[in-house]
Amino acid sequence: MKKNLKIIALLLFINSGAFAQKEQIKEALSLYDKGKSQESLAILTKAQYLILNASDEDKSDYYYLTGNVYKDLASKNIDAANNFTLASQSYQDVFLYENESGKFKFTVKANAALKEMKSSLVNGAMADFTAGRFKESAEKSYKVYLFDKKDTLNLFNAASSSINAKDYDKAIQYYEALKKLNYSGKGVLYLATNKKTKEEDVFISPKARENAIQQGLYEKPRTESVPSKKLEVNSNLAYSYMEKKLYAKAEEGYNYVLELNPNYVDAYINMAYLKLQMKKDLMDEISNLGTSAAEMQKYDKLNARKDDVTRSAIPYLKKAINLEPKNTDATKTLLGVYRALDMTNEYNALKATM
Repeated sequence: MKKNLKIIALLLFINSGAFAQKEQIKEALSLYDKGKSQESLAILTKAQYLILNASDEDKSDYYYLTGNVYKDLASKNIDAANNFTLASQSYQDVFLYENESGKFKFTVKANAALKEMKSSLVNGAMADFTAGRFKESAEKSYKVYLFDKKDTLNLFNAASSSINAKDYDKAIQYYEALKKLNYSGKGVLYLATNKKTKEEDVFISPKARENAIQQGLYEKPRTESVPSKKLEVNSNLAYSYMEKKLYAKAEEGYNYVLELNPNYVDAYINMAYLKLQMKKDLMDEISNLGTSAAEMQKYDKLNARKDDVTRSAIPYLKKAINLEPKNTDATKTLLGVYRALDMTNEYNALKATM
């Protein structure tokens, strides 16, 4: 008898829990419909523990609403990148539980919401970049990449935004990932002008573009080749290493860039800049030395090394000037190197050419 009472009590507990969960979802839905997404989210968060023992259909209801709430917050630019991820995870749970139940109530809508959200976040990342909010742009682009890793352009955009934000740790992370993927970005864009907006849109294939034109929605088709971005990826990676004072990796990176393009002037200038940065670090180390015998010996070694490093910048600056004779920045830098090394004849000869 006691056993039966326990079973009845358990069933009553489960039923009351299911009822409470349904009521909370209903309340959260009502708040969401009124545009009060944050209040709705607070209720859904409290109800989350009740979902563990819910039916697959109830779980689908819960996670679809949760996804919509996070999506709405992201669309309002409230912690957009993070809420995008949370919305994506909720919609993935919808797919999971509807596959298990065999009742596809929200699958199509959730899939459409994901596509819309991705487009919205991509546009948000572009708007942030244009407005100079590079860190926010990078975060959004990377979130989109994590959602759809086949679309590596978003990883490239995250890297570009990070280097503009001077967030070199993130830039290195993203550019290294692109290099590992052997990303080039080379391809073809299939464009046509939207008759209504008068703006050009990109199509995934010539056939998709042709269909849109035949429907009377688009006109003026054109195809554009996208050049390889491999040089930019490796050059920016090397620059990020240099800014983090990882000089060996930076030098290795620039050497690879020059293998890709032996006439890339910026790489020669940056190699020279790298050497001069190393010189500056040595000078800082020298200035901190004392006057003991041991430190004076160290001074001589560091000073000789400083001059060697400074001298190693000369071939890179000469090559840059050879490729671009009117590059005044490279010329002025080389003059400074000659002066620092007391190379008077070389200094006067170069000065005479200006």
